[in-house]
Amino acid sequence: MDEHRVTLTWARDGAFERGNYRTSHELGFEGGQKLGASAAASYGGDPALADPEQMLAAALSSCHMLTFLAVAANRRLVVERYEDDASAVLGKNADGRTFVTRVTLRPRIRFGGEPVPGHEDIAKLHERAHQACFIANSVRTEVAIEPRD
Repeated sequence: MDEHRVTLTWARDGAFERGNYRTSHELGFEGGQKLGASAAASYGGDPALADPEQMLAAALSSCHMLTFLAVAANRRLVVERYEDDASAVLGKNADGRTFVTRVTLRPRIRFGGEPVPGHEDIAKLHERAHQACFIANSVRTEVAIEPRD
């Protein structure tokens, strides 16, 4: 079993009362990388920093890409470039609680070498990658994949 650790650091900087406190914080990852984060701007956060909803979309996008690359390599396909324009949408569940209802991945992939898969083959590669993606298997959010040419 692998364990993946993240440290989170936040400290009060001024007032601390309902609707009036700083939401910016820092995430630290193994290897030393740091990431500034905040609540979403619509919830009073800093729009210059990543918010948890964006980070969920990023985690799903990254996991899907890494799994897609593995699936393509296993089939001896050569991926030259992979881009994604992912988005997360908030909504309410049956209990009225806000949650990320849907994350849409919009990957654009350029292949090199031979063979170059067709649209149907690419759709199957995405389906296989989605089924094997660790993060997608960990969330109840709907994950839609809309490949782009």
